[in-house]
Amino acid sequence: MVQAPVKVGIVGSGSMGTLFGYHLAQQCDVTMLDNNADVVATIARDGLIVNDGEPRAVAATLHARDLYGSNVLFLFVKAVDTLRALRAFAGELNPSTPIVSLQNGVGNEDAIKTALGGAVPVVLGVTTESSNTVGPARVRSSEQGTTLIGSTSAAPSTSRMVADLLTRTGLRASVVYDIRPHLWGKLVANAAINAISALLDCDAGEIPKDPNAAQLAEALAEETAAVAAALKINLPFVNPWQYVMQVIQVAVEGKSSMAYDLASGHPSEIDHLNGAVVAFGRRTGTPTPYNDAMVRLIKAKEAQLARSRA
Repeated sequence: MVQAPVKVGIVGSGSMGTLFGYHLAQQCDVTMLDNNADVVATIARDGLIVNDGEPRAVAATLHARDLYGSNVLFLFVKAVDTLRALRAFAGELNPSTPIVSLQNGVGNEDAIKTALGGAVPVVLGVTTESSNTVGPARVRSSEQGTTLIGSTSAAPSTSRMVADLLTRTGLRASVVYDIRPHLWGKLVANAAINAISALLDCDAGEIPKDPNAAQLAEALAEETAAVAAALKINLPFVNPWQYVMQVIQVAVEGKSSMAYDLASGHPSEIDHLNGAVVAFGRRTGTPTPYNDAMVRLIKAKEAQLARSRA
């Protein structure tokens, strides 16, 4: 008997949602949810495209109800949009359906459980996959990254199922016992790169080339690592700046998502990145002057841009 394909719902069809949706569509019944009617129409008509590959057909919708029957729900919206994106799913999903978050930041599990209830199985992950949008439902990617999957609330078998699903569809994925060090490791890189890339409106690869930007990024990385240490989280690397440089090498030709947020007027994730470092720094008594300065600069830039658009 032929087994029915796994029904995968993907909330958010930006660059990462497109990349993962493209791969998952090899073996799964994929439905993309987006709030942009033009994007939904393009996906439904043309499918998803990565680099110069053949398009892969998926379903696309403006309505959350079309994803209620998902066996797995992937979340690819900005951390700042999590509650809004999941509100329509409350009480509608099968209680055993895992919610998979590969989002930036360290507070996503709390936001998901606030929206869907404390019993929902949440699978968290970090990925070094890079993806840049070149058009609706079309991205360019190095496809050289790795995704680590883990959970503090879902059963280990659920994490393994998600990792196996990604592996079967051409992505590199594995399960880790404790995902928290990896979430904070990613936060070290995000805190060091994203705001600087946004303020300078430059690709990540430009940061190490400028001594002033590089020195600031290194200070942000070291400061974030110090907060992790105060929380007794053992980061998966010894030298924070060397790790940031490795991340930059993968995403060398891409601006940070925060740069696109400033350009588009979308609220940035600054409170979930550098802002989270500042908040945990206060909780642990760890000074975070560099991260605090980046929060203030990004908020000032957002306010300035909002006034110019008014």
